[in-house]
Amino acid sequence: MSKITVDSTPSDALLKQMEVTNWPTWEKEVSVFPWEFTTTETAFILEGECVMTPEDGSESTTFTVGDLVVFPKGYKGTWEVKKPLKKHYQHS
Repeated sequence: MSKITVDSTPSDALLKQMEVTNWPTWEKEVSVFPWEFTTTETAFILEGECVMTPEDGSESTTFTVGDLVVFPKGYKGTWEVKKPLKKHYQHS
């Protein structure tokens, strides 16, 4: 299974080029739930903190405010929303 990638310091120029502010937003309260990505999702974290644990038992990924995160198509795992989450996202 492909791994989640996290860019903790995306440049303002990159975010502007990607038109992140025009992407839809999604919010989730503190919770734990399973998820499978049926498309590749790129997300920019506006608020909150999460840990994603892959179904195959490999290393978890943590992301927080300001991170640019890519969830690969086919990734299966568990969301653990530690602080209420708000993100811009785009599917490809």
